[in-house]
Amino acid sequence: MTLKTLVSKYIRSAEQAFSEIKTIEEWKVEAGNLERVLESAKDYLEDAKYYMERKEFEVSLTSVAYCEGLLDALRMLGAVKFEWPSPKNKEK
Repeated sequence: MTLKTLVSKYIRSAEQAFSEIKTIEEWKVEAGNLERVLESAKDYLEDAKYYMERKEFEVSLTSVAYCEGLLDALRMLGAVKFEWPSPKNKEK
């Protein structure tokens, strides 16, 4: 698998997660902190797309990995709910 293909899969996966992400009402955080983390994750995703278009695949992969890390951390803390696409769906 090429780096370009790998980056494309991760970007699609993050886009799908954002399309179905739900914040958990009961999760109490200081005002705006959850939104700031979600915005940072979105910014990393946009950076990944930007660098992919410029064929800087290593930077793109790093950016999308940061995005996924933030989303996973929020999910582990119980602040958001979403599912990553299954490996079978990622192949499409």
